[in-house]
Amino acid sequence: MTDTKNTPPFIAEYSTHPDFNAMSDVTFRSLVKNFVEKNYPDIPRFVQHRLSWLEVRPWYGILARAGWIAPTWPQKLGGMGLNAGKQLILIEEFERFGCGRVHDIGTAMLGPMLMQYGTKEQQDYYLPRILHGEDIWAQGYSEPDAGSDLASLRTEAIIEGDEWVINGQKTWATLGADANMIFILARTDKSVKKQAGISFLLVPMDCKGITVRPIENIEGHSELCEVFFDNVRIPLDHIVGDANNGWTMAKALLGHERVFIGAPRLSANALTRLENLARDNGLWPDPVFRDRFASLAMDLEDLTDLFETYLERLKNGEPIGAEVGVLKIFQSELYQRISEELMQISGSLAGIKKGDDNDLKHDASGTYLAARPTTIFGGSTEVMRNVLARVSLELPKQ
Repeated sequence: MTDTKNTPPFIAEYSTHPDFNAMSDVTFRSLVKNFVEKNYPDIPRFVQHRLSWLEVRPWYGILARAGWIAPTWPQKLGGMGLNAGKQLILIEEFERFGCGRVHDIGTAMLGPMLMQYGTKEQQDYYLPRILHGEDIWAQGYSEPDAGSDLASLRTEAIIEGDEWVINGQKTWATLGADANMIFILARTDKSVKKQAGISFLLVPMDCKGITVRPIENIEGHSELCEVFFDNVRIPLDHIVGDANNGWTMAKALLGHERVFIGAPRLSANALTRLENLARDNGLWPDPVFRDRFASLAMDLEDLTDLFETYLERLKNGEPIGAEVGVLKIFQSELYQRISEELMQISGSLAGIKKGDDNDLKHDASGTYLAARPTTIFGGSTEVMRNVLARVSLELPKQ
């Protein structure tokens, strides 16, 4: 989908794959800051929603050619191999500059899953395509009647000859409109308990029988989609792991997802907006406001420390259990609190969504609206609190 294999001179200095973790934090931060300032293309900055593939493709290509598109992947597989501390610095500097979020389901979710469960052939084929932007992945988990209770999914796949035949529907499919590939959970055995009869399948989006319907949110963006499968046929080897063992991978991937959903990126971005606006409108010296701001800033520090802990666990290959829900809840509720404060101090700027020169630093309403669904997607706060109580704290149901 984009050519990233030829490294132009203007980013060659960054693509030699040094041992980033051996650098001091100050040196690495300076490197990242310099890279972003020199190479960020003429696309929107400080946006709360995901940019479309057409918009973010130049930035994806630049990161890919420099070898920076997969910060968590091992260097031997084309990543940066960053430890948790260096990943946080990268996130902080990208947020400080207002970089648009690249399409990262392939790098953050599917790639690590293939490294752990995929065959050598799958790794050799799909991982380079993710790195080069040749495959953009969507996630197909939730269904109209299988959201919080994901194991109740009804999309099914049966074997006919040397193919899987898929029928069903996915909803809230992240990046479904831009992706050329989607990974899905499908029921492949109805005779066993619901968690035991699920498989993890890789499906090209151009297969005959696939229909994609974008879901437009309140901001007018269509990051999410419905995807319909009507007798869709894929080869038998488009399965990760063994048949009927997809629930194991689904749980592992949800752990990865909730770690990255819990990243301080959105809250840090919103807090920067809050500070910028307070300085611009003269509220910054006010002691009452500064007290509220300090409370939010301290919560962000706590969130960042917790996120770093989970990043290190992921890098070390440690299992991520239900307790990661604390991170996701913390991030989403903090993001909402910051967005509410931003709206409170915005006054007449609260309804302004567009800035000059692709700079949306005063998009208070966009921040507020973007924060609303974060306590729902990736596991609603209410359901996750119940899971934490039952699984982590071992509390009774009543």
